[in-house]
Amino acid sequence: MLTQFFTRLSENYIEILNDDEYYDITIEVGKDPNVKIFRAHMIILCYRSPFLRRTLISNKKNNDSILTHINLSDISPEIFQIILEDDLQMKEVEIWDHVLKWGLTQNSSLISDPDTWTDDDYEMMKNTLQLCLPLIRFFSLSSEEFLQKVHPYKKLLKPQLYDELFKSYLNPNIEPSKDILLPRYRNVDGIIDSKIVNLNIVSLISRWIDKLDIKSKFAYVRELYLPYKFKLLLRGSQDGFTPKKFHELCDNLPCTVIFIKVKGTDEIIGGYNPLIWKCLNDEYGETKDSFIFSFKSKNNFKDPILSHVNHENINRAIFYHTQCGPTFGRDLYIGVKGVDSDEYHRNYCGKYRYEKEIRNTEDVFSIEDYEVFQIVKS
Repeated sequence: MLTQFFTRLSENYIEILNDDEYYDITIEVGKDPNVKIFRAHMIILCYRSPFLRRTLISNKKNNDSILTHINLSDISPEIFQIILEDDLQMKEVEIWDHVLKWGLTQNSSLISDPDTWTDDDYEMMKNTLQLCLPLIRFFSLSSEEFLQKVHPYKKLLKPQLYDELFKSYLNPNIEPSKDILLPRYRNVDGIIDSKIVNLNIVSLISRWIDKLDIKSKFAYVRELYLPYKFKLLLRGSQDGFTPKKFHELCDNLPCTVIFIKVKGTDEIIGGYNPLIWKCLNDEYGETKDSFIFSFKSKNNFKDPILSHVNHENINRAIFYHTQCGPTFGRDLYIGVKGVDSDEYHRNYCGKYRYEKEIRNTEDVFSIEDYEVFQIVKS
């Protein structure tokens, strides 16, 4: 049970406050008829949320027995949820601090100064924290946090992990291991409403738009980069898969990102257009800042293909046609051959105006779903 709890602890903390299985205390919030029950684990109360910790202490003053239930009838469920979501947005270094504190409470014979620990002390602490250590995003720490907070406890980490961490701060372009945990999702409501991609992909796209990773192409393992809100303009499964609907909803709006889920595969392809879309016939848009991309799947985004428009082809980076949807040169072509009411059936990728092929075939593909977003500074 504890193993499963710590595994979920590594994902989204707020979900653990709605857990029907791994909890040891309930919190009743609000008054009839608007009462809501939250379920939590004592570790959350003691180490994660200052508000819940104060509540626990206050309730203990009037109750010497083991607490299994807290009543907060004066707080509405909506306000309580807001408090928790704000309360649980902790930095990775704070999570590491709390894990260490928890380990020390389980080993009361140890003092907090690791310089005084013997090898047996370290083994004892490692055994206590064996379920926690693999879940810490050490690569999300800054170099200063690593030096001050992790280096003194280096014997708790596996030598290979510590060596990789150390080298990554000296050379940010060293490729990380495939099993590194990526940054946690934090309070990012309103960033994007997508059925195709997740925040890791959104973060990568945002980095590419802002040309951030010229010196450090693996910066995405350290932190999510979310400077934009992605405003949904069109979703094929709700608005239709025709060029007419695309032009109706997306024309004359700058800075759009397109995500396409290829039917019959997990593959995601798409592109970024800094210009506007137009309903014309056989005309091109000129830009040096557009790009196209592909991901193997929603959850396999560590080896994406990113392809910028070739310098000599910037005058043909974007293709406009009444019978086309979002089309980039002829390298990512989405269209029909027929009347406006026809759904996309002429879709393919090639290598014409852009640097790389984003698919390993030029065969026509079908679209399971696609989304068009306009990016806006948060």
